[in-house]
Amino acid sequence: MSKIAKMANVSPATIYLYFENKQDLVNKTYIEVKAKYTTYAFETYDASMPIEAGFELIWKRIADFKLKDCENAMFLAQCDNTPMIDEPSRQEGIKHLQPLLDLWARGKKEGIIKPISDYLLYAYAINPLSFLMISQKRGAFTLDKTHLEEAYQSAWNSIKVNK
Repeated sequence: MSKIAKMANVSPATIYLYFENKQDLVNKTYIEVKAKYTTYAFETYDASMPIEAGFELIWKRIADFKLKDCENAMFLAQCDNTPMIDEPSRQEGIKHLQPLLDLWARGKKEGIIKPISDYLLYAYAINPLSFLMISQKRGAFTLDKTHLEEAYQSAWNSIKVNK
């Protein structure tokens, strides 16, 4: 906490006015950043949209967030892939994804989305964006419009029912 206080140019006592401890700071920051991320992702989404159009819009907004707000996106990726966030905070973060979860539930009901766990849907359709974002940040890969469209098609193909 002293290092954080020094970086923020405040006294450690000031931080303890707002947070109980380091874990509380990380959990609350996670929830705040997750809310920012999902607000952006769902800003132009309408729940009455067709399944594929709704998913495409949400997916592309998530991609846009991850590429434009890399710092926050990398923080979320780190939190999602380590045990640093406690379970109640993780569950609170999942609540922010409700429009996407509702879209998937509707898609499953209509036979458009594979009837598998939402965790698997997220792992195959959304999580690869973190890998691509990190690869771009390292300079190993550049996500141009063609790559983004190919990535979207791969995400959609991974979760849609093949007819």
